Amino acid sequence: MDIKPGRMVYLGYGKYWRSDAIVGLRPIEGEDRGPGRRTEVYTATLDDPIVASRSESAILRDMAFAGEEQFRMREAREIMGDLLDALEDVPDVLRRMLATEARFDVHAWTRRLKGLIKVESEAGENQPELFE
Repeated sequence: MDIKPGRMVYLGYGKYWRSDAIVGLRPIEGEDRGPGRRTEVYTATLDDPIVASRSESAILRDMAFAGEEQFRMREAREIMGDLLDALEDVPDVLRRMLATEARFDVHAWTRRLKGLIKVESEAGENQPELFE
């Protein structure tokens, strides 16, 4: 994988960093992980890591050279993830109202989005380890 120097990488929630200044990525696991806390991004210029709301694989994909179609696919994946996060936060009362009044099944859409995101994440697992 070739890291394209000078590319601005989106870390989530309005945070961007230069691809050639990112030196490490570490997924946040356990109780420290939550909304807006998916990955610690280590940079060449800061002592402490930046907390990113995107996964390490998504950030790594953005750091590498990609064509226009891959950027559009990445944007679609990000939108699906954001939509899934928003739908999971819909309270049960509102879910019932949406199902009754608008025939919008929040549970069905979250299940479908999870299936799409799972397929995408499994496709990335076939890559060799970056730092072996």
